[in-house]
Amino acid sequence: MTATEPLWSYKEIAAHIGVQAEIVRAYRKHGLLLTPDVVDEGKPYWFADTVRAWTARRISHRHRQDPND
Repeated sequence: MTATEPLWSYKEIAAHIGVQAEIVRAYRKHGLLLTPDVVDEGKPYWFADTVRAWTARRISHRHRQDPND
């Protein structure tokens, strides 16, 4: 982590994965989003690399075949 590493809010995460910010908030509410890297004045933020890694894991899980198929 560096001081210049960008922090993303719900808005940036939403833009990255192509959904509305409200969807990302719902992900967090339901435990589907990672714990924030930083909380500033009650607002959560994630490092861009954290979000990219989370996104990569989500995509790889979607493409796995169900062994029951």
